[in-house]
Amino acid sequence: MKLLWELFLTFAKVGVMTFGGGMAMLPILQREVVENKGWATDEELVDYFAIGQCTPGIIAVNTSTFVGQKQRGVVGGIVATLGVVFPSLVIISILAGLITNFSHLAWVQNAFAGIQVCVCVLIFNAVLKLLKSSVKDWPAAVIFVAVLAASLFTDLSPVIFVAAAALCG
Repeated sequence: MKLLWELFLTFAKVGVMTFGGGMAMLPILQREVVENKGWATDEELVDYFAIGQCTPGIIAVNTSTFVGQKQRGVVGGIVATLGVVFPSLVIISILAGLITNFSHLAWVQNAFAGIQVCVCVLIFNAVLKLLKSSVKDWPAAVIFVAVLAASLFTDLSPVIFVAAAALCG
């Protein structure tokens, strides 16, 4: 029961501290799940994110489900998922009533613009950190460059990139 509560609280902390969706949760998930709790390795977290992008649903929710399931089975997956979603439900419910009244104010628009810039930097830092632990040899570097180029210059689905990278790997 203690681990279930810890799963809920950890993922609730991830959910409450993140603006910008699943990719913005990556640095916080990496710190909490890998560094602080040791529930997954960097490689496992990258795998969870890759699978999470290929499956229906929100990346952060899918990732929390994978980590929770690894720790405590189906119940752990459900508890971790509820933990990551709960803060958003509360915050969105409160903000939905307020934002329509204040969205025209310049300081509100500027605050959201600042948050967007911050989220981009956090995602970039997480990508660099995970890149160092994922690209360990020349074949992995070639796969990385090929997927990066293809994603920049085509509109292909991430599922195709993950499948192709898996086949090449």
